[in-house]
Amino acid sequence: MIQLHDLRFEPFISEERITASIDKISEQINRDYKGKTPVFLGILNGAFMFASEIIKRFEGDCEVAFVKLGSYKGTSSTGKVDTMMGLNMSLENRHVIVIEDIVDTGNTLAAIDGILKSKDVADYKTVTLFFKPGAYQKEYNVEYIGMEIPNDFIVGYGLDYNGLGRNLSQVYKLKEQ
Repeated sequence: MIQLHDLRFEPFISEERITASIDKISEQINRDYKGKTPVFLGILNGAFMFASEIIKRFEGDCEVAFVKLGSYKGTSSTGKVDTMMGLNMSLENRHVIVIEDIVDTGNTLAAIDGILKSKDVADYKTVTLFFKPGAYQKEYNVEYIGMEIPNDFIVGYGLDYNGLGRNLSQVYKLKEQ
């Protein structure tokens, strides 16, 4: 059990299970992008740990970029996605792999879709470590999914609660009161 600010969290997903999911996803990406030079586009802040592991496992040439988007206040989505740091490179005619830490409502994917369509990318695919089908409200494809999880609030492995918990190597879920 851990405490972050005013909330308590209990162990939920082990570091070993996370690593196994990353290995599986990386094998798929390496197969699909063999001979290509994709741009990995990490969504900050949450995806920084996951992005690092996916990129380290890529077996070819690639480029890396980041955007910083935010939609959470406390333990729930505001429903509005703010761009805090935009893209600083051309993606025209490039193959882009969007790296998300978690896909829940899909609002961030909608914002990313708009950004990438305006940049005239050749194509893009999305990879996420965690997917919450019970919360997903959009129609965007998520081609690479590490694991499906229930609609619980989680922290760790890049995910936070009001700034704390990103550095945890496993994932914790909010303890029911």
